[in-house]
Amino acid sequence: MTSVRALTAADWPALWPMLRDMGVGDEPAEAHRERFARLLADPRWALLGAMHADRLAGYAAAQDLGPHLRSGDTHRTARLHDLYVDPERRRHGVGRALFGAVSRWATARCRHLEWQAHRERAAPFYERLGHRGDPCPQPDYPTFVVDLGPR
Repeated sequence: MTSVRALTAADWPALWPMLRDMGVGDEPAEAHRERFARLLADPRWALLGAMHADRLAGYAAAQDLGPHLRSGDTHRTARLHDLYVDPERRRHGVGRALFGAVSRWATARCRHLEWQAHRERAAPFYERLGHRGDPCPQPDYPTFVVDLGPR
């Protein structure tokens, strides 16, 4: 059974290999750990971990972009930056559980949830969940937007 919870600083050792697999810049690991700690404390961010058999099986990172200058919260948007599942746990409901948790988090605060996904590696997952991406300037990364309802 997979459960999703907020990540904590204690999750860093299990999270770091996942971040590296997703792709990180040239900064040292300590710079990434410090950024993770800062984002954990930032209420605009949801850093969620999927737990399976008491081990981190995946993570998601989403950001509330805040109110718009012209429309306030009417079109407030959350951006899903990352959704990663350990390759050994893929196709076992971990990604679905993470996406559901991100969607619930975003629904409580925003009008829209948006993200981009690689058309071959990630978009098929979101399509299986019933979402459709639209073309964007990066043709290999369609943009997905979900209207979560009025605020």
